[in-house]
Amino acid sequence: MHTDPILTPDAAVYGVIMNDPASVSRLGEAAQQPPYKGLPAAPALYLKPRNTWAPDGGVVRLPAGEHAVEIGAVIGLRMGRDAARLRPGSALEAVDACLLAADLSLPHADYYRPAIRQKCFDGSLPMRLLPSRAIGELSSLVLRTWINDVPSDERRLADLLRAPARLLADVTEFMTLRQGDVLLTGVVYQSPVAQAGAHVRVEVPGLARLAFTVETEEASA
Repeated sequence: MHTDPILTPDAAVYGVIMNDPASVSRLGEAAQQPPYKGLPAAPALYLKPRNTWAPDGGVVRLPAGEHAVEIGAVIGLRMGRDAARLRPGSALEAVDACLLAADLSLPHADYYRPAIRQKCFDGSLPMRLLPSRAIGELSSLVLRTWINDVPSDERRLADLLRAPARLLADVTEFMTLRQGDVLLTGVVYQSPVAQAGAHVRVEVPGLARLAFTVETEEASA
């Protein structure tokens, strides 16, 4: 288990699903059918617990029997103070740092039941801090994913359905984010897939890059 120094041991990291047009489009008509019966009216959250936290430049070891993983490039917002019922116009004042992260998931078919095994395996959240100026540049940030030096994905924070400030306001409407907690702004459903043995790089051009290698548990035994 690894505790990244950018987070305190008692911090919580929350992820968000269905916060971008691509995810909504890929879920398609299934979003209107049971058991979903419509898109979520409020942000739909999940946890990335402490065992998932991993450093830049490390090795991600997939659980036994798994040989591929989805690479969800995402920006995280770290809270500089306890925050409840924030307003969109001032919500980012509660953020003291931004993180570049790869929110990793084992491929799975739906969101209905908590995908604990798929999203919470050891080391499934490599991350690093972004320069402080990133807070003021969120709306213009671009995230690019490279797998084995091949461009695999590009996404823009400007395309989020709930922009970072709005997302913070909507989440803190029903729960308090504590100082040091991180809110990931939203991973794309069915992100690019890396096979075991791949070298992965996620970057925000001009600000930072995050790199790691994917291995099977058997290969690292």
